[in-house]
Amino acid sequence: MADKKKKNLPPDAQNYQKFQQQREVKRPLLKNCLKAFFIGGLICLIGQVITTFYIYFFHFTEQTAGNPTTATLIFITMLLTGFGIYDRFGQFAGAGTAVPVTGFGNAVIASAIEYRTEGFILGVGSNMLKLAGPVIVYGVFSAFVVALIKTILIKWGGL
Repeated sequence: MADKKKKNLPPDAQNYQKFQQQREVKRPLLKNCLKAFFIGGLICLIGQVITTFYIYFFHFTEQTAGNPTTATLIFITMLLTGFGIYDRFGQFAGAGTAVPVTGFGNAVIASAIEYRTEGFILGVGSNMLKLAGPVIVYGVFSAFVVALIKTILIKWGGL
């Protein structure tokens, strides 16, 4: 809390703030950053192995292998979330599992599992889309803006 705000607090609240700061558990910031970096990198490495698999066995090009790789990573994440494995993995890895596309898959399926008792439409469907909807809308809008900029640069920029 900023010092200016602390001065406006009553004495009891200021004492409590000091007490709270003394008792607060110090987080190992460097350790958490390293775990997130290496686990995120491991997920990306697995994605690259899957991409190579699609290229080698199904004769995809590097450009066309991206979509099935993403779908495969999301599917694997959803299976692991359903079995309760990905949540424990996420507790260990922290942000390393949240940043790649696997974090999106985990968030969608976790909300579906949490609300399954409320039914398929009002529980699973509506609560899955609370998270997926804004992500999809933002993704589609961003793709539109990038395509528009690229079209303008090609048409008028001579690229």
